[in-house]
Amino acid sequence: MTDHPSSPPTGKPTSYSRVTLSRIMTAVDVNLYGTVHGGVLMKFVDDVAGAAAARHSGGTAVTAAIDEIVFSEAVRVGDLVHAHAQVNWTGHTSMEVGVRVVAERWDSAEDEPVRVATAYLVFVGVDVGGAPRPVRPVLPETPEDERRFREAEIRRAHRLARRRAIQAHRAGPV
Repeated sequence: MTDHPSSPPTGKPTSYSRVTLSRIMTAVDVNLYGTVHGGVLMKFVDDVAGAAAARHSGGTAVTAAIDEIVFSEAVRVGDLVHAHAQVNWTGHTSMEVGVRVVAERWDSAEDEPVRVATAYLVFVGVDVGGAPRPVRPVLPETPEDERRFREAEIRRAHRLARRRAIQAHRAGPV
C-alpha cells in the first residue's frame, strides 16, 4: 500500500463553528455577594468555546490559554445566560475562539439581553494520543468576521512577543 501525503484540511466558514449554550443561573452558582461566581461563568465560557473549537476542527480540541476574559456586568440568580462562541482565527494546530456572554434578566424578560462578559481563548486540536494535529482554516464570511480575524492575529502576536520577552528575561544577561 502506498502512503499518500496528507492534504491540508479543507477550510470551513466562520458560521460553521458558531455555538450557543444557555442556562438559568441558580442559587448554587452564587458567591458571597449574591451574584453568580466568576468561576461559574469562566467554566461556561470554556464549555461553549470548546464546543466551537471541536466543531470547527472536526475532533478533540483542548484549551491552551484563556487570552482574556472581561466581566462587564454582574449575573444574578434567575438570569437566563447565553454564551455565544465562534472560531475567529486558525493557525496550523491552534485556534482562537471568541465568546460573548449575555444575560436575560429574570425580572425584566422583555428588555434586551445585557452583555455580561467577553472572552478570547486559544485551543489546540489534538489527536487520540494528545499530540497537536492540524486544524482546518477558518474562512471569514463577513466584514465583522474579517475584523475578528485581524484582531485575533494582533492578540496572537502579543502573546508570542510576551512569551519571548519573558523567556529572554529568565535567561538573564548574555
